[in-house]
Amino acid sequence: MSNPVQGKGSDVLDSQEQVRFETLVLPHLDAAFNLARWLLRSRADAEDAAQEALLRAYRFFHGFHGGDARAWLLQIVRNTCYTWLDKNRKAKDMTEFNEEVHGLPSPSPETLAIASNDRDRLSEALKALPPRYREVIVLRELEGCSYKEIASITSIPIGTVMSTLSRARRQLQMALSNVAPKEATHGV
Repeated sequence: MSNPVQGKGSDVLDSQEQVRFETLVLPHLDAAFNLARWLLRSRADAEDAAQEALLRAYRFFHGFHGGDARAWLLQIVRNTCYTWLDKNRKAKDMTEFNEEVHGLPSPSPETLAIASNDRDRLSEALKALPPRYREVIVLRELEGCSYKEIASITSIPIGTVMSTLSRARRQLQMALSNVAPKEATHGV
């Protein structure tokens, strides 16, 4: 049997790589959990996914040869979350919202009660966004990632990141304003 401590297939890092992992990756655990929580919309599921992502990052750290460790870890978290969603959620949760086809739903009494608190309103509005919109908003606005980092994490072109972020912001603004589209009245 070969030594499991060294080699590319190893699940255990040598002491120098262990220190490097702890220095480069562990400071980003909060960002990893935060992204997982927003993508999965469940604290318990996010804890599981973040833990699984961290294990994957540790297992494959020998493949990380420098660069942005936060973007690398967040890409692993994102992929882990989408794998979890594919296995555990219905396809309807993954479909993107088309503003042109669907209007905003009218708020329920429960939604109106939640809306009394701005933080709860923002949280609920973020949760209601489609997954792609939610992830770019969280990465840009909550985690402070650059467009380039978001493109790297999500594996989409920078132009698509910018347009998706614009649409996500517009949809979030509409949800927070609670204003249904109205026809303009002229001359009144």
